Amino acid sequence: MTGRRDARARNAAFTRVILLVALALAATSACAQVLDTIRQFQFEQAASGYRIVLKEVPRPVAGDDEVLVRVRATSLNRRDLNMLQNDGADSAGYAGGIPLSDGAGEVIAVGMGVTGFKVGDRVAGIFFEKWTQGAASEEALLSDRGGNAGGMLSEVIVTREDALVSIPAHLSYEEAATLPCAALTAWVGLFKRGRIAPGQYVLLEGTGGVSVFGLIFSSAAGAKPIVTSSSNDKLERAMKMGAIGTVNYLSNPDWHLKVKEISGGHGVDQVLDVGGRDTLTKALQILAYSGHIALIGGLSGYGSELLTDSIMWINASVSGVYVGSREDFMAMNAFISEHEIRPLIDRVFEFENAPEAFEYMASGDFMGKIVIRL
Repeated sequence: MTGRRDARARNAAFTRVILLVALALAATSACAQVLDTIRQFQFEQAASGYRIVLKEVPRPVAGDDEVLVRVRATSLNRRDLNMLQNDGADSAGYAGGIPLSDGAGEVIAVGMGVTGFKVGDRVAGIFFEKWTQGAASEEALLSDRGGNAGGMLSEVIVTREDALVSIPAHLSYEEAATLPCAALTAWVGLFKRGRIAPGQYVLLEGTGGVSVFGLIFSSAAGAKPIVTSSSNDKLERAMKMGAIGTVNYLSNPDWHLKVKEISGGHGVDQVLDVGGRDTLTKALQILAYSGHIALIGGLSGYGSELLTDSIMWINASVSGVYVGSREDFMAMNAFISEHEIRPLIDRVFEFENAPEAFEYMASGDFMGKIVIRL
């Protein structure tokens, strides 16, 4: 009798083990199915321009020299809005491409040939995937992220290890996601091309991403930033961030003369010109001897006539700046770490609300950077 009871107990225990194993296998299979796909936004053609649509796509796999990154945050630039609005693009140029050039996240897998990163490292993608160092080339400038397979508005991306940089330890993923385009553009314009020095006057047009980074960087370098804007509230905030003077260009159409007055008649030594046609001529009129202008954007359009005789007479220089290399990014990160710089984030949107982030940028009612958290 006792033997039969023991046998039944053993059978029941065996059955429970089988059930537990079956449940575990089913759970593992379900997890595997979930992990086989990721979510990402893609550009989809609309009646006018594009819209961004959330898609479920196969999970990428890292090749021998590639890194798999779980993206934790991304940020927007004016360029991304231009893509959405199809400003200057071919009719189907971005369809199926992934939006956004800027993002940061955590390494979750590495290929066998990868030596620079390991699982768990915190990284940001560089703007040009193939511009690692030195001067730009045609190949490098054609490797810009956004609107293609290299876009960052995706839960997971795969990229070459030399298309990533480590991010400063004191920054959050949201803060680090603001660096690849706007921050690096401002840093290259001021430090690499402009060779900014303490005490120099710096003109920053507006309060978008590049200009605000220019304010933060020039203040940290001991320079004297002067900010223009159409919003008195933003100008007040700029003063609290280190500006030595501000001008509202709407209420003061001859804003450049006011800028020169703020500089004590000296003029400005550095200019980050993001305005283009409507700002460049005025900026040149108040450029100091041996001053430097970084040509960055064309918010008011392009096509301004450079006053070449004036540039030569005052021994000035003008540089076209289109972001920078991985090498530049690493140098900027060292400066950011040294000065414990934190980017200015205006607002953070959740991943599912990414279309609202584009609408918010289009409104112009922001200062600094707009971030999407994944």
